[in-house]
Amino acid sequence: MAANEDQEMELEALRSIYEGDLCFRELSPVSFQYRIGESGDPKAFLIEVSWPETYPQTAPVISMDAFFNNTISSAIKQSILDKLMVEVEANLGTAMTYTLFEYAKDNKEVFMENQPVNTVTSVSNSISIGTPDVPPSKKKEKKEQLSKTQKRKLADKTDNKGELPRGWNWVDVIK
Repeated sequence: MAANEDQEMELEALRSIYEGDLCFRELSPVSFQYRIGESGDPKAFLIEVSWPETYPQTAPVISMDAFFNNTISSAIKQSILDKLMVEVEANLGTAMTYTLFEYAKDNKEVFMENQPVNTVTSVSNSISIGTPDVPPSKKKEKKEQLSKTQKRKLADKTDNKGELPRGWNWVDVIK
């Protein structure tokens, strides 16, 4: 059961390293996603790494099948996966999920250099229901300006992190 201990240690390390990182998502204790690039970036992509039972002695399963990636050509996805597999081979037997995510971050430009930026794939234009396609990034939403009293009222309702107290929207059950 040594592999599972390795996995638990790596899981704890990943949780502490990526705590608060919006790009990292733990889908399950053995499956993780990491977004390389900002969410508005046309060259951003998502990598999913899943650990088989015998990981790290055997290679993790790396996938780019996430819906987020459907604008990336399959040739580029394959090229990224091939480059990541070279890293996997080099790190076999050690905890490598962090290494893979960092490697992808460091090489994002190289990975995506042949990805055309403004292409629309057949997937994204197959459904159109009479609404004009306006890219959401074009419109800058103006932030609502609050007066000092409005801010103070908001601060009184919430804790110092801007979150409402637990149970603020609970309903009393009447017998």
